[in-house]
Amino acid sequence: MIRIAIVLGSTRPGRLGKAVADWAYSRATERGDATFDVLDVEDFGLPILDEPLPPSLGRYSQPHTKAWSEAVDRFDGYIFVTGEYNHSIPGALKNALDYLYKEWNNKAAGFVSYGSSGGIRAVEHFRAVAGELQLAGVRAQVALPLATEFENYRTFVPTAAAEMNLQTLFDQVIAWAGALKVLRPDQSHGHEPGMAA
Repeated sequence: MIRIAIVLGSTRPGRLGKAVADWAYSRATERGDATFDVLDVEDFGLPILDEPLPPSLGRYSQPHTKAWSEAVDRFDGYIFVTGEYNHSIPGALKNALDYLYKEWNNKAAGFVSYGSSGGIRAVEHFRAVAGELQLAGVRAQVALPLATEFENYRTFVPTAAAEMNLQTLFDQVIAWAGALKVLRPDQSHGHEPGMAA
């Protein structure tokens, strides 16, 4: 079965993203076409990138990097929950992305964003980063403006439109995650696609 991670990218105290990620996970578990889990960047305690070698080499020296790599690698696709900080994604999320490379390659990515403009500018920036990591971003996006999706700009109460958009996002991420599996090494048989077993 397709495995999708809901990645919570904000680490700041009182973050709004926790409620958004919990909502996405709750709706995801009502589906039967994929398995879902939450990866909270905060749980991994990643310092500012401290690996001496480029992530593309996959030769990690730090225990926190190895733990993050193992957690990320087991999924076929990701739904990133991100706020918008100065027209971009939170620094903690960018740092977490920068730690790894092959673990992201040829996998699907969907975006659930929030902010004064629904986080759309953060996702526009994120899509460029995802492309460099060979993450295939789907077209659908869930954008959650603070004025309409959060009571008093703090308490998350998703509208019917947000609920519908989330289901479309799930559909696209799951479909693309399945399609992209053929581009990744078959770890269960130890060979590259197109090579004799």
